[in-house]
Amino acid sequence: MTTSASAKYVADFKVWRGNQEGGGLEDYRVAVNEGEVVLDIIHRLQATQVPDLAVRWNCKAGKCGSCSAEINGRPRLLCMTRMSTFTPSETITVTPLRAFPVVRDLVTDVSFNYAKAREVPAFVPPEGVEPGAYRMQQMDVERSQEFRKCIECFLCQDTCHVVRDHEENKESFAGPRFLMRIAELDMHPLDAAHEAGLDRKRTAQEEHGLGLCNITKCCTEVCPENIRITDNALIPLKERAADRKYDPLVWLGNRIRRRPAGRTE
Repeated sequence: MTTSASAKYVADFKVWRGNQEGGGLEDYRVAVNEGEVVLDIIHRLQATQVPDLAVRWNCKAGKCGSCSAEINGRPRLLCMTRMSTFTPSETITVTPLRAFPVVRDLVTDVSFNYAKAREVPAFVPPEGVEPGAYRMQQMDVERSQEFRKCIECFLCQDTCHVVRDHEENKESFAGPRFLMRIAELDMHPLDAAHEAGLDRKRTAQEEHGLGLCNITKCCTEVCPENIRITDNALIPLKERAADRKYDPLVWLGNRIRRRPAGRTE
């Protein structure tokens, strides 16, 4: 390894190399310059030592979500993790997202997330209201706007232990990113899903695994957009789903609405 005269120091890195058949950590020493992020170092490794190192990235500005990986065991964006957060003597370990299958090196197959996205029914427009005529109060706009900041880096999906530690849950559990999407639609004042026969609270519970979430807030902790996934989406959705299913007044109201005309009990 050669270092430039402007290099601030040389760091020790352990980077996972391999594919779906297996692999392991390999040691590297690489120059670090002032102001750099971990993605800069990975690019320097590609340029100077391991040109076949696979890594997914795009914007390098924390807005595309492409460069998700695990740094010292914590899900992070490579482009938003500054080298200044580590000491020069610290060994930095970079591994692929653990919850998803490895394609090669730091690149994982995140198609699970796109499959789950397709399972969430889209916004249902209110009948008789043209798109240009939609009106919402500002507080409703702000409430859903928080969730629209999601860049789909899938760090929350990766850190959620329901998916991370239990492969068998993937079929029945959408994960925090898509439960948050359901919560956003369910609280949207113009979503006419119920009128169309779609009960988002019921489907969240019965089809998307809302009950498996035990609100540990690990998804919130790794979100690079600082979305309060647990407090503002998952917990309120759980409360509404529980009210819908167990509140005796709601149960009675549903029974009355379902009773056939002319029938008495």
